[in-house]
Amino acid sequence: MAAGVYADKNYSVFPSVTYPSHTTIVTGANPGKHGVYYNAPFEAAPGRWYWEKSFIKVPTLWDAVRQAGLTSGSVMWPVTVGAPIDYNIPVKRPDGDEKSDQLSVTKPFITPQSMIPEMMAALGGLSQKDFKYERVDITIGRAASHIIKTYKPNLMAVHFINLDHTQHDLGMHGAGVQQSLTVIDSMLAVSITSLKDAGIYNSTDIIITGDHGFADVSKSFSPNVLLAEAGLLSGDKNWKAKFQPAGGSAFLYLKDKGDVTTLNKVKSVLNRLPGEQKQLFRIIDRKELDRMGANPEVSMALAMQNGGFCKRRFQRQSLQ
Repeated sequence: MAAGVYADKNYSVFPSVTYPSHTTIVTGANPGKHGVYYNAPFEAAPGRWYWEKSFIKVPTLWDAVRQAGLTSGSVMWPVTVGAPIDYNIPVKRPDGDEKSDQLSVTKPFITPQSMIPEMMAALGGLSQKDFKYERVDITIGRAASHIIKTYKPNLMAVHFINLDHTQHDLGMHGAGVQQSLTVIDSMLAVSITSLKDAGIYNSTDIIITGDHGFADVSKSFSPNVLLAEAGLLSGDKNWKAKFQPAGGSAFLYLKDKGDVTTLNKVKSVLNRLPGEQKQLFRIIDRKELDRMGANPEVSMALAMQNGGFCKRRFQRQSLQ
């Protein structure tokens, strides 16, 4: 950092969650244009996230690199299943269960498949335990090092994931957060050493970035409970209006996009809440969403404030 350039202002997208943010990094477009609106598509089955590159509606860095006749590599970068990446270990979790056998789920999507035995030999083998959260960033760093030294791609993207997981579980400053950061720092050192071993360090630009920040939360808010109580939502299939929560935000879908009566009823329900509940969120209308480059399919959104977090559930209680 001392020898390079450091940005002292931090920006993300809306919503500032992993998959929309990562897609913006590799496209330069906001979610409203690139099409990855959340981590998982609206009304997707449990565990069904935006895995495939086909969800992205605009050109990516991977496309530009290939069109230029250059090569690319990637380890655990979101929305890269089927991407035009020459040496790719994408993110694809077990549908419905993120904690099952990650290795066996990932293997079929690694390209080229010939890289698997090579990598296994170079790393001394890999097992399911190497993809558990406490070890996964070491595995990611070692895999990236192998790709750098063996193939020398012109563009290499590496996504370390355990710091995010630890902060989601334990908060911004929970036990283990500093350890997760230390592991990432050590793996950056391994990557830099690999660039030097490959003879490409002096011709390589290194960009280190996050995709979003964190905030500790003290309250959870379930806006779909309010819609159910107002008769606008009954289960997953029978609804006039439904919120899609995304971390510290929620996005309102109308069954009929032109249903102004239902939209006004939703606003009325929110505006009638007690003051201590209304202070948890800010209503963002469609014009502001357009300025932010957010999902064009929704009619309004909520941005949580003062330690609030959005949840999907329809059952009581709406505030806890």
